[in-house]
Amino acid sequence: MSVLTGLSAYGIHRYFIIYLYLKNRNGAPVPPGYFERLPKVTMQLPIFNEVYVAERLLRSVSEVEYPRELLQIQVLDDSTDETRQITTLCAEELRQRGFNVQLIHRVDRTGFKAGALSAGLDAAEGEFLCILDADFVPQKDLLKRTVHFFTDPKVGMIQTRWGHLNRGYSLLTRMQAIFLDGHLLLEQTARSRSGRFFNFNGTAGLWRRSCIQQSGGWQADTLCEDLDLSYRAQLAGWKFVYLADVVTPAELPVDMNGFKSQQHRWTKGSVQTCKKLLPTIWRSQLPFPIKLEATGHLMSNFAYLLLAFLCILLHPSAGPPQSWLRTFLVDVPFFLAASAPVAVFYICAQRELHPRTWMRQLLFLPCLLALGIGLSLNNARAVLEALINHKSDFTRTPKYGIERKSQKWRSCKYRPLKSAVPLVELGFAIYFTYFVVFAIVHGQFLSVPFLVMFQAGFLYVCLSSFASRWSKVNLDNSRATAAIPA
Repeated sequence: MSVLTGLSAYGIHRYFIIYLYLKNRNGAPVPPGYFERLPKVTMQLPIFNEVYVAERLLRSVSEVEYPRELLQIQVLDDSTDETRQITTLCAEELRQRGFNVQLIHRVDRTGFKAGALSAGLDAAEGEFLCILDADFVPQKDLLKRTVHFFTDPKVGMIQTRWGHLNRGYSLLTRMQAIFLDGHLLLEQTARSRSGRFFNFNGTAGLWRRSCIQQSGGWQADTLCEDLDLSYRAQLAGWKFVYLADVVTPAELPVDMNGFKSQQHRWTKGSVQTCKKLLPTIWRSQLPFPIKLEATGHLMSNFAYLLLAFLCILLHPSAGPPQSWLRTFLVDVPFFLAASAPVAVFYICAQRELHPRTWMRQLLFLPCLLALGIGLSLNNARAVLEALINHKSDFTRTPKYGIERKSQKWRSCKYRPLKSAVPLVELGFAIYFTYFVVFAIVHGQFLSVPFLVMFQAGFLYVCLSSFASRWSKVNLDNSRATAAIPA
């Protein structure tokens, strides 16, 4: 009962986010003025072993419409593979075309991405910094549509909404797109326009240099340096702007292991940030509603831990059928509070983004809910690691330059780190298969759809994880065989 109560609290919070969004969706921000003379901007491009997308990033940045004499391109390349040669050649080509390009290669990855951004900040020429990860492709008018918001001296950060280059590539990328749309449209818009704290998403945004410096700079003691700095800056009094109508496209992970690695890092980093900053938030003079919403935001990933506990505790009863009174007074209210908000949340986001085709997106909703369940063990592990202060490196998500269905990725060189989690997920898939059979045999047919969702979620996640590894093994074996002389 306590687990369901906790999940219900998170569900009610989603309803609150939807309410804030609907209340403020027509209040799009506008710049308070326009620069008479455009300011100098530094485009910071943190890169680490991105052989498939580094050139695409640099070429797209060179096409951004902004006076060249006011634009500095800063390539923060910590790579240890042939990406270094690619960025060196691209940087030289851009210099020959008249661009101001600075290539910074660190000998070690101290501080990981936060360390690279910090090193770049020291050498940046612009007062404003536009940060783009390697898998992003900025629109040509990105700077023109954003930089003028800095005419308000209190604005420290401007975040644009992520788009999806390969949304339709596979079932996994479609579900990721729906998953991210909920956060990027509903949560970010609701928080920003209602005066709550919201966060820089790590990329596709602009910072005022003095905001970063006065807020303590980039710090590497969490895996979410973006969330950490965002809250420190807002605690220091800086204003943030979220532009839902300015879209910066990016590539979604196409393999399950890469997606799980990304989710693990985001979840662990958010809990680390929660531990680091939540006491400061509650000691501050902020209004109570802002403190409460910040708490819900920073603690949101604890829901995965509760969901994992629910998976362990869930078991259909072999006793007599439950009474209708219990069903309507207990089971239905808990369902409406814990499960229904998730579905309503993503339906609302798709309806706002795709008013003509949103009904078609609903076909993927059961898959999305199952995926969330299947990820619960992976993300619950991240929560526990953060709680016990288990240290881990910043593991970047492999990207392969995939934009079309015809492109293949299974022969690519990058793979995320292996773990034993898929074996545990397989065990849970078998566990819930037994529950499904049990429920059918005992006539508990109302439970079957929910149990099937748990079973399918774990089965899909674990089999997709194994498939990625198996293709790599086959590829390595074929190369080894080809290398053996006849």
